[in-house]
Amino acid sequence: MTPAVNYSPLEVVYVLALQMALRSAEGMKISHNPHRSIGLNVDILRDMPAPSTDAAQVQALLTRCPSAAVTPLVEATDMATDLGLAKISIKDERNRMGLGSFKALGASYVIAYSAVVQSQDQSQKTYVTASAGNHGLSVAAGAKAFGAASVVFICDTVPEAFATRLAAQGAQVMRAGKTYEQSMAAAQAAAEGNGWSLLSDSSWPGYSEPSHRLMEGYTALMAEADTQMQTPSHIFLQAGVGGLAAAAAAMARKLWRQEPAIVVVEPHNAPALHDCIQAGDFVTATGPDSAMGRLDCKEASLIALKGLSYDADFFALISEEEGQAGADYAASHGMESTASGAAGLAGLLASQKHRDALNLDSNAHVMLIMSEGPEE
Repeated sequence: MTPAVNYSPLEVVYVLALQMALRSAEGMKISHNPHRSIGLNVDILRDMPAPSTDAAQVQALLTRCPSAAVTPLVEATDMATDLGLAKISIKDERNRMGLGSFKALGASYVIAYSAVVQSQDQSQKTYVTASAGNHGLSVAAGAKAFGAASVVFICDTVPEAFATRLAAQGAQVMRAGKTYEQSMAAAQAAAEGNGWSLLSDSSWPGYSEPSHRLMEGYTALMAEADTQMQTPSHIFLQAGVGGLAAAAAAMARKLWRQEPAIVVVEPHNAPALHDCIQAGDFVTATGPDSAMGRLDCKEASLIALKGLSYDADFFALISEEEGQAGADYAASHGMESTASGAAGLAGLLASQKHRDALNLDSNAHVMLIMSEGPEE
């Protein structure tokens, strides 16, 4: 008789996560970036700026904000042991400035820059945006802090609990459309019709300056990480429109040059960046809704696409099951998040069959970003 095996709770969760990933009909797909160190040379990107790496400017402004503490860098020793890696370092953005995500560094920074550096009166301003998640909170909190008004458009699939959180930050919340893209179109129309300031975390032809500044805010987390950890061999970065991934990748190249292999992780259902890289041009992705709601974007930010086409080594797609497995695995290690916030970790978990291609072995030091806390 085979003796019974007693597994620890962490081992049980890990095994279940792997089984879920293996059962998925659409397991992780990964492709090498053929445009690495060259970038996409297409008309739509030529007038777009590359992602900023001026973290010093961001950090100088953050010192004036009482809630802008440095977020922790977690050495996930148990995870590294589970996955046969030398080290896993996780930049924990789940409580950035009390707003629950890295997005606090984005829109709030743009508004602070306008008020403090450019000395613009905020009392007569209204900032408007669309949001599928934490970007709207950053707009609302930044506007509230500097005496401006805010209007946030959300699509039908955004939970009412999130609308309540936005309202608590002083935002006027408007529902429009069934998708993020439709709610963004409504926000653009409202900005044009009312003379409001559109503050998007994406970029497109004719709209890049605010989103470029916003992405610049994200550089602070990588500048902090540089003081908290040694150079990683791999970085797994989750992406929706691509702002965080592009800012982090650009900073990684500035700080650590070519050493880290950078893997961009997106949902199978929302391959906005992946499809552009494969097509060699800007294209709009198609697919059903993804439960990784903050990553459920069908059109890439052009600034992000320009940067990542140059800086990223691989583009990976994960299934809905793999995304949830990443969140479950994070929770089992005391780092509760969402499938969106833990998608980088989910990509690492799902990459077992791609370890040779990625050169992931027992000497690897992987950096991840836990980009948001759990749903409230």
